[in-house]
Amino acid sequence: MNLCRHCHKTKPNRPRGLCWTCYYTPGVRDQYPSTSRFAHRGVGDYNGAAPLPPFPTPALPGSPAKVAILEQRARMRLALWHPNDAPMDRESRRLGIA
Repeated sequence: MNLCRHCHKTKPNRPRGLCWTCYYTPGVRDQYPSTSRFAHRGVGDYNGAAPLPPFPTPALPGSPAKVAILEQRARMRLALWHPNDAPMDRESRRLGIA
C-alpha cells in the first residue's frame, strides 16, 4: 500500500505522492518534485527569436567551459551561438571564416 511521501500515514490523494494535509501545508509541497511525466523539468524547449548573447566566449567548442556557457545562455533564453564565439579550429580563425 502506498503512503504519503511526507507523513507516511495516509494514502496519497494529491499530486507528488502527498496526502491532502501535507500537500496544502505551507512549504511541504516544495520539498517533493513532481512525479507527473508531463511536468516541466529543466530549461525547456524555447522556440522563438532569441536575442544575441551580450558577448562572445573564447571557450573552444566541446570544452566543459563552452557547455557551461551554453547552459547559461539557454537558461537566460538567449541565442546559443554568438557570431564571434571561438571557432573549432585554428585555420578557420586564421582565414577569418569563423
